[in-house]
Amino acid sequence: MRHLIIPDSKRRRLIFYLAMEEWAARTLEGGFFCWNTDPTVIVGRNQDIEAEVNLEFCKDHGISVFRRKSGGGCVYSDEGNLMVSYIVPGTNVERIFAEYLDALAKALEGLGIQAVKTEHNDILVNIPDAGSFKVSGNAFFADRGMSIVHGTLLLDSDFSVLSKAITPSKEKLESHGVKSVRQRVVNLKEAGLDIGMAALRSYLVEYFCDVEYVLSQEDMAQVEEIEQTYLDPKFLKASFFE
Repeated sequence: MRHLIIPDSKRRRLIFYLAMEEWAARTLEGGFFCWNTDPTVIVGRNQDIEAEVNLEFCKDHGISVFRRKSGGGCVYSDEGNLMVSYIVPGTNVERIFAEYLDALAKALEGLGIQAVKTEHNDILVNIPDAGSFKVSGNAFFADRGMSIVHGTLLLDSDFSVLSKAITPSKEKLESHGVKSVRQRVVNLKEAGLDIGMAALRSYLVEYFCDVEYVLSQEDMAQVEEIEQTYLDPKFLKASFFE
């Protein structure tokens, strides 16, 4: 699999990387890359932003809010969370999710972490005497015969901010058998993983990829054009952005 590389070290807003996934699906035969963002909340394609996100808190604390084109739930990402993008041919959702999540769980096992996938397309790790906790949530987006799987990998995220930025309904939490967003998740560092973000990123790239592709300036311009579609008020569907 190709490791897709941006030709500079500039950190971009989250929607650039989502656009980069779309670009890769449309122009390449697949690809893989890992990325970090400044604090951002990203909601699923069909979610009600104002019901899922504490918009006032996000505005006061400089947290960006965007919508993605894949389904699934609301996600908070910051510098302690590694976002992973996996783009492959085909549109068999169950098969592609299974292949990716099996590979990710096996990769974590290579780091000494007992990890398992779930029917909800999450990755759980077991904490002795505490139970199983989510370290990765993932979503799927099909584009022109290609599949994009993207998700989180919590290494050292700030859960005190997460629990204030994301505000799902009591009913939604109870449907998962938990009382709060914080109760469901754990950082890999808490699960015993003693490596930094750069080392985790390099490890996953080496695990999943065997060749490199560096985006050209023309490629980057095409990604930036796709990025603008994520800023369309009709796509955002929230009065907060009007």
